[in-house]
Amino acid sequence: VPIVWAKILLPAPPAASLEWGWKDDGFFSVGAMIPDVNHTALFELVKALGVPRLFVQLLLELPPDVCRGQLENLVEYISSETSPSDVRFLLDVWWEVMKHQEGQEDATVSAFSALIHQHGAEPSLEDGLQPPKRFKGDPGNPPGATGLPMLLLEGLKQIRGSIAQPRLRCYALANLAELLCLSSGLGPGASPLPITEYLAKVSAVVSLWGSDTDSQYHPCRLAEKVREAERSVSLLPLTRLSREELFVGLDLLCSFLQAWGEELQDTLKGSEELCYESYRLLDTLTTLGKNLDFLSETGDLGEGEAQVVLELTQLTKDFLRDTSAVLKGLDTSLESSVAMAIIAQRLDRHVDVCSVFASEKTWAFSKAWVECLVKNKALFQNPELVLKLLEMLVNFSTSHHDKEARELQMEVTKAIVECYTELSLTDKNQVISGVLASWGGQGLSQNLQVVRDGFQEDLNVTFNQITKSVSDEGLTRAVASVARLTLLYPEATVKQVCHLAVVNLGAHQFLAQILCSFSALSFLESHEDPGRPRSLVVRCLEEAVWGKLSTAREEEQFLQFLAFLMQPGSATPLVSPAEVAKAFVLPYLKSDSPQIELSLQILSKVLGIPSCSEEHWIKSCHPFPLLLSLCKLLDGYTKHWHQPKEQLFPSLETKDLILNILCQLCELVGPETVPSPELWVQSLAWLHRKVAPLDWTVGLRLKKLYGDHFKNEVPATLFEICRLPEDEWTSQSLPAYGPGSGLLAWMECCCVSLALRDTMLALLTVNVDNPEEVNLFSKGFLVALIQVLPWCSHGEWKRLVPVVEQLLQRQVLHVPYTLEYVQHMPLLNLRPFACHLQLSVLFLRGFQLLCSSSCSSWLPPEAWLHVVQLYCASLTDLLASVKATARAPSHPAEDGAGTQEVSFVCIQMFCHLLHVAAMLPAGGCGEPLLVVALEVLSQYEASSSADAAPCAALRRANERHFLESITDNVGHEELRSTLLQKLSKLGA
Repeated sequence: VPIVWAKILLPAPPAASLEWGWKDDGFFSVGAMIPDVNHTALFELVKALGVPRLFVQLLLELPPDVCRGQLENLVEYISSETSPSDVRFLLDVWWEVMKHQEGQEDATVSAFSALIHQHGAEPSLEDGLQPPKRFKGDPGNPPGATGLPMLLLEGLKQIRGSIAQPRLRCYALANLAELLCLSSGLGPGASPLPITEYLAKVSAVVSLWGSDTDSQYHPCRLAEKVREAERSVSLLPLTRLSREELFVGLDLLCSFLQAWGEELQDTLKGSEELCYESYRLLDTLTTLGKNLDFLSETGDLGEGEAQVVLELTQLTKDFLRDTSAVLKGLDTSLESSVAMAIIAQRLDRHVDVCSVFASEKTWAFSKAWVECLVKNKALFQNPELVLKLLEMLVNFSTSHHDKEARELQMEVTKAIVECYTELSLTDKNQVISGVLASWGGQGLSQNLQVVRDGFQEDLNVTFNQITKSVSDEGLTRAVASVARLTLLYPEATVKQVCHLAVVNLGAHQFLAQILCSFSALSFLESHEDPGRPRSLVVRCLEEAVWGKLSTAREEEQFLQFLAFLMQPGSATPLVSPAEVAKAFVLPYLKSDSPQIELSLQILSKVLGIPSCSEEHWIKSCHPFPLLLSLCKLLDGYTKHWHQPKEQLFPSLETKDLILNILCQLCELVGPETVPSPELWVQSLAWLHRKVAPLDWTVGLRLKKLYGDHFKNEVPATLFEICRLPEDEWTSQSLPAYGPGSGLLAWMECCCVSLALRDTMLALLTVNVDNPEEVNLFSKGFLVALIQVLPWCSHGEWKRLVPVVEQLLQRQVLHVPYTLEYVQHMPLLNLRPFACHLQLSVLFLRGFQLLCSSSCSSWLPPEAWLHVVQLYCASLTDLLASVKATARAPSHPAEDGAGTQEVSFVCIQMFCHLLHVAAMLPAGGCGEPLLVVALEVLSQYEASSSADAAPCAALRRANERHFLESITDNVGHEELRSTLLQKLSKLGA
């Protein structure tokens, strides 16, 4: 056909082109063999071969003017001596013009197009037209389509009298009505059919072709029928007709319906089976009727136009009223097969059909359905489709339990998981969200036995591999593996991650990164209490880890894991601070709770996480009861060493943590955390009332929160030694603080905070000109210090020691330095180290008092270790201060002077330490003392070795002998032997 047509259209090649034509022109060799032909031969050839589609494809490749000329030739040919086959040929060409879509041309059509455009500038043998070589038409329509509708209408008018058969009349009316519907001048504009309606139409067409033996598509295979049926349903809008052309078409249709309507109605009602042409007519007239209604409502119609529209509308309604009933009996049994054929061939709307395929329960799990899914997995790699398939799978599994159904479930599950595996991480999260929303934490395992079988083994194997390849490179692979497990059984997967994050050393951050890749796991469950949804991840942490942490390392990894889940960097947090606080803190803030210390560490972590919204999350965690719980814990420390042994209570090391948390809370909790100013005042009053029975120092720690609402309430005896302004301070009569207890209260205030310590130092009143007052103050100070020491946390003691140092520097505190460990008068400059020596002696005097018979039963055995630890920590700081003082520019070392002073101070500190060690009750306190003693000796060794004085060697020998004699008197065997060994090395 294209060779013949090219022969007609193109002039004879010149002699010069013979040498290259046979190489470059695909049509040359065959074209050269046939004689010159005319259009009659072409049209008869197309008719005989039954290839109107090819004819239209070639026609529309021609330049516009040539295209119209060729169609005019066809109309002229058909109009002369018209036979039924001529009528069908014209109608077939018309129908193919409407079905044509660009981009579906094969190589032959493309070659024909190239040839025509290549020689298009040369004069045509037929009509002398000289179109441009390259034609650029409207991208929405084929280049040659412009002006064709009117030619087709004209052709239909000319052959009207030759259309006698009912089938051809239906065909002609359907084409005409379709042409008018596709014109953008009629109706609200083209929009795709809903997919169910589209499928029903394609199925109906395929069914009609299958039952109609006269149809050209009857012998075709299902796939071919579906492909062609989809073309007939998926029509694109044609070129917009002018208003005049539109009404020519409407008028023509009107006259045809008037002439043929009754006869066709009788034929349709009388026939047993509907043919495709009559189906098309009824379907198209239904659409046209809607478009006519739209035109009459929205178009600005003239009187004659309105009459045509009104008349055609009525004719259409009358025709359909008596015949449309036959459409209701259409066979739709092929719908599933048609859908699968569309999917298999990737036809135009296969994506939409996949959605129906994945959700139509009546099709699901047939052999063909499963086979289609398995073969076309790539088309279902979409989160919405995966979720629909999963829902289908679960529904099937709940109603089918036999062996065959189980095998189908396994095959389908495998296919769906493979589709899911190919999704992006974002899409996987969308699927997991859908699974959690539909089936909760158990996910698919809740209903699918095939998922439960072997899942635990799969879980173990997967995570064994993951924990062996902890690296940034392994993260992507690990996330992909966990994504599959999370789809099948989210809850079990999360629990496994949580468990391994705690027990696998160093794997917690890697596992947290994996878990935080799944933002869908921030899912809130509400099945237990719909009004109070709770985090799935938090529940998994509670069930898999909480209460099962057996070592400090596991607790630390749990803390870090939890912190990462709340602050995963660029990822979405899986749990919120409020959720964590409600789950792991609020229920355990009781002194007898085994998890109290870990809960406090968690609370400290969550308070350090900034709020993501204007309203701080602490508001939802009952801040005032939380503050009261912390205050009660602090109050418990006043009885710390007198708690029953079996009574659980957090250690003194935890006291600093509680104090820090309380300080953080007082910063965070403000008037904005309650709904109204009145409620804020009421809440403060409630807290003040509840704190009143507790230890008086607790209230001082809430000053930041109280603001100006309440004064500082302190024992009345504090006013005896401080100038406290009465507008900020008020006295309490406390039985435990009798006469002479002012210094004790003052020292307890110094422990509360740095700011209050500085206030206390500023307000202290001691008359240094009165020797008796200074003496009494110094003795009282030592007693108060010993009373406070055992109950101090490490942080409080660190705040208190500088108080002693300041008072020594100001010479308010009198600590005489005795010579009990001095053999000879030291001719040294000890003034820079006076404070260090006095502090060391003060500690010694304190322990002498503490270890005296009057205090022998005051402290329980377990308190002594804590007291010694505080003492040793102070000595370590004191030693560091000695070294810093020796290096200070104001104390240059000349001829060994500086090193001798440091050596002297170290000897004194060492002797004082051994004196303390000798007084302590036996058991458990030797290790910290030994560590500090060795530090002191190491410093002594460094300074004495640096002494370059002429008699340094003699001095070192005498000092070593002195130190050995002192050490020999130590009763603690391990302490004595280790120190003597160290001293012997000094001699060497």
